[in-house]
Amino acid sequence: MKFRLAKLAVLSCALASASAFAQYQKGPDPTTSSLERAGSFATRTISVSSLAASGFGGGRIYYPTASGSYGVIAVSPGYTGTASTMYFWGERLSSHGFVVIVIETNTLLDQPGSRANQLMAALNYTVSQGNSRTSALYGKVDGNRRGVAGHSMGGGGTLIAAADNASLKAAVPMAPWNLSSLSFRGIRVPTMIFGCQSDAIAPVNTHAVPFYNAIPSSTKKGYVEMRLDDHFCVMNGGGHYETLGKLGISWFKRFIDEDTRYSKFLCGTEYNATVRSTEVSDSKNNCPY
Repeated sequence: MKFRLAKLAVLSCALASASAFAQYQKGPDPTTSSLERAGSFATRTISVSSLAASGFGGGRIYYPTASGSYGVIAVSPGYTGTASTMYFWGERLSSHGFVVIVIETNTLLDQPGSRANQLMAALNYTVSQGNSRTSALYGKVDGNRRGVAGHSMGGGGTLIAAADNASLKAAVPMAPWNLSSLSFRGIRVPTMIFGCQSDAIAPVNTHAVPFYNAIPSSTKKGYVEMRLDDHFCVMNGGGHYETLGKLGISWFKRFIDEDTRYSKFLCGTEYNATVRSTEVSDSKNNCPY
């Protein structure tokens, strides 16, 4: 009898765990083709003025129109860049089932530490809108499932935000720039770094790769580098929409939505096909995820 009860308890825990994962799954089963283009969710946008924003410079929110609650991601542009340089990420991620705010920074010259704070402020703002009955986002934002991303100094800010906020579920720094990687040794947030091989502004050998190496091996982490491309390879017009979109979507789906259907695009055969293509010059990971 004791053995039977113990067996039932284990089964019950397993079913509860599977149910917890399943509740965040959204959208059809992913394929390489589906991840290389806009997703199945129809989306809309909301403009956030600098006057309405608190702690950041405003921006644009992308959200799925379908009912339900979604994980939320804040995205920062790089040094001297505006939100428009990162609109691709708002469009693509929201169409796969996320609420995404692409921010304007307080000034175009804001440093990584400031951008980290602004990313967190933007997440808080978006979550508050999800709790407001007068907002189009009402009921659509799951404030417990947050992620961050950013380019250049926005990528440095993404890493700082991940180091300072262990409650984040995922981070994707893109061609990140920061003066030091010392604080990144404390990152516990699953982090996928995108690098650009010919980056002269944030050379991968002094920025992206050391940042990846600084993150503890106990933290889920990945690194993918675009061959012979410059600092702007991850932005609107960068030309790697299919590959970077697929990897970025999969990372956020795996760790914000806890959706293991996306694991194969981050480890294994599908992942290997991606990183062994002529488009990619280097990759690192600590699979399995």
